[in-house]
Amino acid sequence: MGRKRKGRPVNGVILIDKHQGESSNHIVQQVKRLYKAQKAGHTGALDPLATGMLPVCLGEATKFSQFLLEANKTYEVTAKLGVRTDTSDADGEVVEEHPVKVSLNQIEKALANFRGEIEQTPSIFSALKYEGKPLYYYARKGIDVPRPTRTIHVFSNDVISLIDDELSLRIHCSKGTYIRTIVDDLGQLLGCSAHVKALRRISIEQFESLPMITTESLSESAVVNAGDEEDFRWLDKQLLPMDIQVQSLPIVNIRTSEAEQFKHGMQIAGDKCLVFGDNVRVYNIDAHVEEQFLGIASVIENNMLQPKRLVVVHESIAS
Repeated sequence: MGRKRKGRPVNGVILIDKHQGESSNHIVQQVKRLYKAQKAGHTGALDPLATGMLPVCLGEATKFSQFLLEANKTYEVTAKLGVRTDTSDADGEVVEEHPVKVSLNQIEKALANFRGEIEQTPSIFSALKYEGKPLYYYARKGIDVPRPTRTIHVFSNDVISLIDDELSLRIHCSKGTYIRTIVDDLGQLLGCSAHVKALRRISIEQFESLPMITTESLSESAVVNAGDEEDFRWLDKQLLPMDIQVQSLPIVNIRTSEAEQFKHGMQIAGDKCLVFGDNVRVYNIDAHVEEQFLGIASVIENNMLQPKRLVVVHESIAS
């Protein structure tokens, strides 16, 4: 018999507005403690310097966080022109300084080089792994290791303002994009150097128009709205349903008889219109609303659905 997991079987997603200097993992632990949740995780860390949207997944929602890792994101960044640092942000050591003699027109032309599909070499001060250790581990020890380029897509990079030597941009990009690297490369192209002074993630696909909350506000409001320390009703109402992470996937509705097979990992028949290799989200239309989402399946031969990620429990208001 397995060991009983500690905590509440609460499921859902909450959008935290991260402060500058906070660790993404620290925020996850704060939210987990506040909800007394069994499981918690984020959908892609933000650098300590960065602020903005950090989705925290609780319970069964953690099984679908990969889909947000794959999502496109939008950032607002303030670049300090004239100064290059070894980390490409304000936390690093200055390695170059140059006078800033660039016009808005020159910047607009240079930005065109960073649109569309481009190859990017991540900063050595990044969390990407090499032989099991993050690149920043080697950087701090002065060890040079290979950093393979990766293909990213920048959908847009628009100038918000240029005030003296500070350039503000809004960048809409694909997963895996390092804004610090774009700013550093832009500075080199302009011939004046640059680094990130401030960075804010303002949205992630699926969450463009949804409100965020700081951990402080969440904690304070929970105390005000709770009748006692075990009253989680207000907190649970702040959670988004776990399937919001997979809203872009096609829907397959099934009945209870098929749902029982699906929940036990058995293949079930899918619609003829489904595309081989696609992922779909599966719902039991006979169940209560909060129990309808069953998980994700892959479309295999003969339009059969192979369970891929299954929801095991449904006990949260947000499920």
